[in-house]
Amino acid sequence: MPLHVRWLGRIEFADGLAVQEEIVAKKREDPSYPDELLLLEHEPVYTIGRTPDQSSLLGAAHLPHPLFAINRGGQATYHGPGQLMGYPIIDLRRCGQDLHRYLRWLEQLLIEMLAQYEIAATRRASLTGVWVDDRKIGSIGVGVRYWITMHGFALNVCGDLSPFNQIVPCGINNVAMTSMERETGRAFSVAGVAASLEKLALNRIGGLRTAPETEPISV
Repeated sequence: MPLHVRWLGRIEFADGLAVQEEIVAKKREDPSYPDELLLLEHEPVYTIGRTPDQSSLLGAAHLPHPLFAINRGGQATYHGPGQLMGYPIIDLRRCGQDLHRYLRWLEQLLIEMLAQYEIAATRRASLTGVWVDDRKIGSIGVGVRYWITMHGFALNVCGDLSPFNQIVPCGINNVAMTSMERETGRAFSVAGVAASLEKLALNRIGGLRTAPETEPISV
């Protein structure tokens, strides 16, 4: 089963969400419909996941950009120009029905991609995402419907990180956000980084689908 990768450029958050919803509906209707990975940038927006705890928004009324409450896990975050968004729409029934394993696969994908740019990124225990020392460079928040994934990852490539100061990013107090540009002092284009990520994802999707012989978890 192939993985289809699409670069959508810079689009509004609502438009990106609509594309995801459309693909999920097609995959529910037709189990043979291929998995997809959408790569894109968003116009400035804040999002928060399905949680009764809204404290990471710091009240929300002060936010300078639109806010969307969406069906992913996690607290508040910011998306905007200079950030590479990745939305894998993947049928986890082909991947062992293991959500935690999928999250680790996403982290490893970003870690390996950053290594190609000589950025030494790592995981941190109990904190989903990707880090450079104690600075967060990549955020991950997924939703799953009928074992089909939505949403995904946000990688800070370049641009203005100050909108993160209006919230508690991912609900982590005093977290320092960073970017590829800030870590290296070099200029990057989101489209260029997306091309690198596409190649790596096509090479690594087989590893996700080769599921270990373990009992699936419930979603």
